[in-house]
Amino acid sequence: MKLIMLGAPGAGKGTQAEILAKKLDVPTISTGNILRAAVKAGTPIGLKAKSFMDAGALVPDDVIIGIVAEALQGPECAKGYILDGVPRTIPQAEAMEEQGVQIDFAVDLEVDDDTIVERMSGRRTCPACGASYHVINNPPKQEGVCDQCGGALTIRADDAPETVKNRLDTYHKQTEPLIAFYQERGKLKTVANQPTIQATTAEIYKALGI
Repeated sequence: MKLIMLGAPGAGKGTQAEILAKKLDVPTISTGNILRAAVKAGTPIGLKAKSFMDAGALVPDDVIIGIVAEALQGPECAKGYILDGVPRTIPQAEAMEEQGVQIDFAVDLEVDDDTIVERMSGRRTCPACGASYHVINNPPKQEGVCDQCGGALTIRADDAPETVKNRLDTYHKQTEPLIAFYQERGKLKTVANQPTIQATTAEIYKALGI
């Protein structure tokens, strides 16, 4: 199964993608990771991306999508994949179609803005090992301390309420139009907000028929 996770920042895309990847035994393809890998490997498109990065410029959509398309040709993606962080805009989605990147469904996690702000202000991360927690939904065993490595948990700058509101504005302008884009193609699966991670997962399974 080939999937895209849609939804506002903080809607739970990363968490649900991780659960789905294990269930379906497919990789989660993160644009940040594959971009770094392509640059490190020195592939032609990786070198093209590096030239923009070295100049301090944004990597253009066609280069980003070229790197995604290249990564999806790998043997680990033969059974399917879950795309994380791409497409972010309609031009990126169109570029993906032009480059032959196929998806079965776009799963849209619908969470209202107020819930997102409340949810993200409760997030805590461990700078040492990268583990993430939530003070209500997924608290550490000991407040402020990482279960995995014992590091001190912190609030990321982009989880501060004002920053979250700015990120939501960007999402509504740039990424939310993808919902209609995939609905028109008959590929949209909408999952309403649920009170727990497990309940959301159950609704996603139901929507996908797995």
